[in-house]
Amino acid sequence: MMGRGVPRYFGLVMVLSLLLGVAAVSGCGKKGPPRTPEKPGQAVAAPEELTARISGSELTLTWTHAVDPKNANLAPRFFEVSMAVAPDCQGCPFIFRPAGQTSMPGTVFQMTLDGTGPWYFRVQAVADHDVRSEYSKTVVVEEP
Repeated sequence: MMGRGVPRYFGLVMVLSLLLGVAAVSGCGKKGPPRTPEKPGQAVAAPEELTARISGSELTLTWTHAVDPKNANLAPRFFEVSMAVAPDCQGCPFIFRPAGQTSMPGTVFQMTLDGTGPWYFRVQAVADHDVRSEYSKTVVVEEP
């Protein structure tokens, strides 16, 4: 009698183990945003040499950009400038928000600063199909 029941329980244990294993490795079911397929070289290079100049309350940001034929051969359509202010609490994250855009071939952005600084700026190149580069280095602008 006991010899017959062991295979049945063994099979049930194996099926349950398999189901638990599948449940353990499956994800939460949330899908990420659609991404453009990446092919070698199908990227846009990040802006470089970001600098800031203040004249009164007028800010001028300038940067350079070059297409890399081997690693990042897409030309940007525009550059997006993002700005953050120092957070109110120590250790709180900086929250960058879009401050404006500059169309190609422009590599200059101007705006009027109001309030108190410091302000933090970075630039990102954006190509067709919303392909985005890495951000430029961040520059800090102190009060004039």
